[in-house]
Amino acid sequence: MNPVRTLLFVWHSRTGTAHAMTKAAVHGAQQIADTLNAADSVRIIARHASKTQARHLLEADTLVFCAPENLGSVSGVMKEFFDRNYYDCLDRLNGTPFALMVAAGSDGQGAVRQIERICTGWRLRSIAPPLVIGTSAQTPQAIAARKTLTPEQRQRCEELGGTLAALLIQ
Repeated sequence: MNPVRTLLFVWHSRTGTAHAMTKAAVHGAQQIADTLNAADSVRIIARHASKTQARHLLEADTLVFCAPENLGSVSGVMKEFFDRNYYDCLDRLNGTPFALMVAAGSDGQGAVRQIERICTGWRLRSIAPPLVIGTSAQTPQAIAARKTLTPEQRQRCEELGGTLAALLIQ
């Protein structure tokens, strides 16, 4: 019998986009696990960044980080998650596969670079290009407003989640 593998999504959201991205990716992962008759061999967990501890990261086989970009950087709550867990996980996550999802008002590259640098320090192994979902929010009102994903954006998140689950199951 194959061991149960864990796909851990660590997320933070301010206006709903990153949370919706995480939910869509989890849905895609669950669909693939069901399609491959492997639901018993993969555990799919979504955990808010503020509630994620080093032990959760160390117990996971694949990590996915999903957060908004705020002012050209990763959101404060997600940055605090990395700060809080960084040294407890240093040299203990080497080679662990990871993927990254960013909700951005424009290009999201500041948050992508910031998280990728942290993941490099942890010696994680990237297994997918970063998925950046742009909301085009540029005014104070649009930035602060609740947001939803378009069907195409939702599909991109589901595909990433499904791909990650399939890689764990094989």
